[in-house]
Amino acid sequence: MPDSLLKTKLFIPPPRSDAIRRDHLIARLDAGLPRKLTLVSAPAGFGKTTLLSTWLVRCGRPAAWLSLDAADSDIGRFLSYLVAALQTCAPQLGTEIPALLESRQPPPIEALLTTLLNEISALCDNVVLILDDYHAIEATTVDHAITFLLDHLPPQLHLVIATREDPNLPLARFRARDQLTELRAADLRFTLAEVAEYLNRVMNLNLADEAIAALDARTEGWIAGLHLAALSLQGQPDTANFIASFTGSHKFVLDYLVEEVLQRQSKPVQNFMLRTSILNRLCGSLCDSVLNRPAESGQTLLEDIVHANLFIIPLDNERRWYRYHHLFRDLLRKRIGQIYPPEPLAEYQIRASQWFEDHGLIAEAFHYAAAASDVERAERLIESKAMPLHMHSTVNSILDWLWSLPAAVLDSRPSLWVKSATLALIAGRTTGVAARLQAAARALPPGEPDATTRNLIGIIAAARATLAVTQYQSESILAQSRRALEYLNPTNLPFRFTAFWALGVAHQLQGDRAAAVRAYREAITISEESGDRFSTILATESLGEVQEQENQLYPAAESYRRVLELCGDSPQPNAGEAYLGLARICYEWNDLDAGEHYCRRSLSLLQQYDAVIDRCILAELFLARLHLARGDVAGAAAQVAEVEQSVRRRSFLQRMPEVAAVQVLVLLRQDDPAAAQLAQRYELPLSQARVHLARGEPAAALTLLEPLRRQYETKGWQDERLKVLVLESLALHAQDEREQALQLLGEALDLAEPGGFIRLFRDEGESMRQLLTMLHSETGRLRTYIGALLAAFAAPPELHPASLGAPPSPEPLSRRELEILRLIAQGLSNQEIAERLYLSLATIKGHNRRIFAKLQVQRRTEAVAQARESGLL
Repeated sequence: MPDSLLKTKLFIPPPRSDAIRRDHLIARLDAGLPRKLTLVSAPAGFGKTTLLSTWLVRCGRPAAWLSLDAADSDIGRFLSYLVAALQTCAPQLGTEIPALLESRQPPPIEALLTTLLNEISALCDNVVLILDDYHAIEATTVDHAITFLLDHLPPQLHLVIATREDPNLPLARFRARDQLTELRAADLRFTLAEVAEYLNRVMNLNLADEAIAALDARTEGWIAGLHLAALSLQGQPDTANFIASFTGSHKFVLDYLVEEVLQRQSKPVQNFMLRTSILNRLCGSLCDSVLNRPAESGQTLLEDIVHANLFIIPLDNERRWYRYHHLFRDLLRKRIGQIYPPEPLAEYQIRASQWFEDHGLIAEAFHYAAAASDVERAERLIESKAMPLHMHSTVNSILDWLWSLPAAVLDSRPSLWVKSATLALIAGRTTGVAARLQAAARALPPGEPDATTRNLIGIIAAARATLAVTQYQSESILAQSRRALEYLNPTNLPFRFTAFWALGVAHQLQGDRAAAVRAYREAITISEESGDRFSTILATESLGEVQEQENQLYPAAESYRRVLELCGDSPQPNAGEAYLGLARICYEWNDLDAGEHYCRRSLSLLQQYDAVIDRCILAELFLARLHLARGDVAGAAAQVAEVEQSVRRRSFLQRMPEVAAVQVLVLLRQDDPAAAQLAQRYELPLSQARVHLARGEPAAALTLLEPLRRQYETKGWQDERLKVLVLESLALHAQDEREQALQLLGEALDLAEPGGFIRLFRDEGESMRQLLTMLHSETGRLRTYIGALLAAFAAPPELHPASLGAPPSPEPLSRRELEILRLIAQGLSNQEIAERLYLSLATIKGHNRRIFAKLQVQRRTEAVAQARESGLL
């Protein structure tokens, strides 16, 4: 469980040893287990928590408990605690979900819940999950999540909701389908017999039947009222008059009885309870700090209150942490507000904030500083490196406070305007950010800026650059990034990273790849210096894209693998970019199985982005290319048609040129004349050249390609230049200009060989094979590489993976096969090798079969021995 989550919220309250046996209610809870949901709904003080904790001891099922509070209305926080609660019963559940929730672009909630439900359905044991105090939830997103959970709940999980009011769930539907068990106030009230047992056996009052009946009538079996009345009756000389002295509604009775209970306590206990009621949870040293008492007295008083049964609940088995019963706490807070002016209460909250800060609990320290309206302390805590800003719930809590501050307060502290904007960007809330940054700029002090103001100017510029990135505005990104670097303090590493990364994006958008690489490398250096893993992932992924564009496939693959290594076992959605990069590279290396594996992994992550983000389109297009590479033209046509529908339905029209380029490839394979119109409509010169070649019009193709090559040479775009050279050589070959065709093909091979390109040539078919055969027979250059290319034409790619750099031989081991063979020699299992190389298990097994066949062995040990004998290891 993440350290940022409170373990005490998952603690199952222990049943009281002297609790009243309520066998009829236990039986009803047992009977509800085959249904999906049990709802225990009643006002405060009806014994909901006590009943459920007693039932769990007797029901015999593993149980998870989550005590909810208002902060859990944040859906990210709620799901984090939900998973943590379930993990107390089944640690393997939802292990990837916390990291996904804390990513900067978390996946859709239903996608996370689907993953969780699938894992629950694989459990061997049936589990009970109790959500206590659900009435504290005030978010429809949480209600929708619970509804989705219940609609798809596997039989291994039974959900129990305890609440003071009915939740906003489709209870009528669950009731009609016999999926709901309900216990309500009328069910939970003490019967007259239970009232008698409670007052006389548990509370030792020895009351007469008439007095018991009177108390039952006054409280209507309301357990909290009975308990308070019993506490008040202890030591009363005239019980009859006391019982007759209170009547009315629950609220009236409760106010009256709380007053009675407090008055019967000593002054130290009264003051202690009232002043510590500001705390959501209590321990001895925290109470000592809040009340400025000598050490140890707080723990002693807490234990005394527990012994006196004064509505205090333990939160752990060690009896270190406690909380007041919510009902009692609310009344104590009402009472303290009537007795004390705001100033002393604020002082208590500041002391609480200091205690939590001293103990490294910065988010709680901020909560009490904000409650005390201590803006200076709250701001300092927000800036603390220990503040868990990776948690969406923390960021949202801070934003709620910042956005609640009057404009005058923000104007007096421009840094708070800035913080409200930058945190909104972290939370993915771009709406209103520009206006807040403008307000921050207006609030800056006039005159020559000092070091602090200069740094704020730099942060504002970095935030504006980030906003511009989301809109692909390269000029604005460049201007704001450079301004940020000019003004930012050299020690402000997080925002210097942002500026350099945005600078890299701008250069990449403008086609200046060398400048983009320099910016990304600088960003990586800064992120590694600051220890910011997410920033390192972001910049490394961007660097990999540029390396790929520069035909540096091996460095690009290393960058992408570094990203996946940094992501760990719980990759975030943006790791889908790295998987897709590896898919493209494996495709070029003619390892189509690995390419498909990476692509599908990528798709599963990219689809978790918000619906307005278009990255999954690229992965879906890649699958169409895979179909073509395997000769499945019909499958490619169906795939690209589906992608086009998705692009139009979701208004991703900026992706249509990329879709059209793949559509042209499919149409050409189908001899469909519509390919020419499509290539012309979207102004795709390479696609137009392919159409001319297919029509037998090489001169027209060269008219397009020759100026295009010169343009790419001027820009230094090596990937585009390589593609043009390949097509130019084919066009010249079609015109029987053999010498020039081989010359340009040689240039293409010089560019392609360091990256190990295979499919770039293999996809061009028989004409390319003829050219390569001619070049192979006429030159001694790159013979090994050309031999590997020709081998790729000889058999399906699944049977002959790329053999890059291997010496010519009838059955050489490919570079990948040699890599796998070395790992086999190290004793790694197939699964471990698959994880090490980010390949599927099926792909590793396929490589093993080919290795064994080439070495003419049948077992792993024989393969290692033969490889050592042959000098391969």
